[in-house]
Amino acid sequence: MNFTVYCLDHPGMVERRLACYDDHKAYLQTSPVKALISGPLTLEDGQTMIGSFFLYEAERIEDIKAFVTDDPFNRAGIWKSIDIRPFIKRVDNR
Repeated sequence: MNFTVYCLDHPGMVERRLACYDDHKAYLQTSPVKALISGPLTLEDGQTMIGSFFLYEAERIEDIKAFVTDDPFNRAGIWKSIDIRPFIKRVDNR
């Protein structure tokens, strides 16, 4: 099953996000669930990071919740909100 993870940062977190980036990236490599897509959300300028988006494949939503909870960005208090939802892929034009 696929799950989207949509995280929005607290205001003014760009510097803290950048300081934690290496730990976050290393943590993602330890994922017990399969990451299909991931990357930062930005303002309309396409540069200023304001959150994170992930598309995961996993058997259980609990596995996603546990992994996201331990993410260094979450532990550093960067994310203001985390929204995890089941997702049905209908189109994939890659």
